[in-house]
Amino acid sequence: MNLFRMIPFQKFDAFTNMALDEVIMDGVRSGGTLPTIRFYGWEPSAVSIGIFQGLHNEVNPDMARKAGVDVVRRQTGGGAVYHDTQGEITYSLIAPLAFFPVSVLDSYAVICADIVRSLHILGIEARFAPINDIAVGEHKISGNAQTRRNGVLLQHGTILYQVDVEKMFSLLAVAPEKVSDKLIKSVRSRVTCVRDLADVTLADLSAALEQGFSHGREIRSEAYTQDEHARAARLAAEKYRTDAWNLRR
Repeated sequence: MNLFRMIPFQKFDAFTNMALDEVIMDGVRSGGTLPTIRFYGWEPSAVSIGIFQGLHNEVNPDMARKAGVDVVRRQTGGGAVYHDTQGEITYSLIAPLAFFPVSVLDSYAVICADIVRSLHILGIEARFAPINDIAVGEHKISGNAQTRRNGVLLQHGTILYQVDVEKMFSLLAVAPEKVSDKLIKSVRSRVTCVRDLADVTLADLSAALEQGFSHGREIRSEAYTQDEHARAARLAAEKYRTDAWNLRR
């Protein structure tokens, strides 16, 4: 049974969240840090874009600025994601690549099974929806992304607690004339959230995720180290807050 460090839910700004993932990846790669599962939120709310996306193609930066919403580029691929400070829990799982199947799809299945298990604890009949989503019926409740670098796997994803579709569209690069009631209804018909499916709090969801991700692993509950905080603060300032990173495409 593999030993993992689990760090309970805390909120950080978008740049610190991305920096913490990278710092922990470096620690796991060097052998100085245990494989880590961490749960976190976004304070303030944020939009993250995939590593291959162009920021101005995906986000309305003026609206984000006016709304006090951070915008950051992730290490992983995929599309733009709105992270509401009250609307979700995000997780990152960082471990040696050797812990997981060689197949990307199979590794998604292994890790996403933890989310499915967590939602089942809350009475929500979720399922893995390949390649990298979790669905309830035909409705998406979680999206996930993965990267593999120098022998280390990072997978992170969001579990939606509540959804504000209008706020999401105000921040993404969608022409106002295209944001119709019909489009909003279409998105709502394809997405669901924990709050619509179960009478539980965000703290309940956090506890269920800790239980779900503990299955089949030896877990050591820990906090971030002072060194991780310090290195993440430097990396956030020198990389993730910069135009050189966020406007690179």
